[in-house]
Amino acid sequence: MFPRGWPGIGLLCLRSSVAIGVLVEGHRHQQHLPGWIQGAAVLLSITLFAGYLTPLAAAIGLLFHGLIWHSLSGGDAGVAIILSLDTIALALIGPGGYSVDASRFGRRVVVLPPC
Repeated sequence: MFPRGWPGIGLLCLRSSVAIGVLVEGHRHQQHLPGWIQGAAVLLSITLFAGYLTPLAAAIGLLFHGLIWHSLSGGDAGVAIILSLDTIALALIGPGGYSVDASRFGRRVVVLPPC
């Protein structure tokens, strides 16, 4: 669930691309969006980049992306589809070994007491 090495680096890149995508979409349309959406997009991007509660953050990121896209009455459909697919993939795959989630919920050594 928390792979290291090349798969972990790949998941780090996926998390980074989703976080940057949310930031760019929020910044590109900042004059049309309320301030709370912009602040939430920044906080969500930091959370995604760090890998903290990644499946939940990715689901919320997909919701925010849909909210931004809907509030603008459409927009660039290609970017919306790519960012949505990346976000869904991140929610389903997980954060990878180089994340806060891996250090909090990663592999543990279980020591059983003698009988």
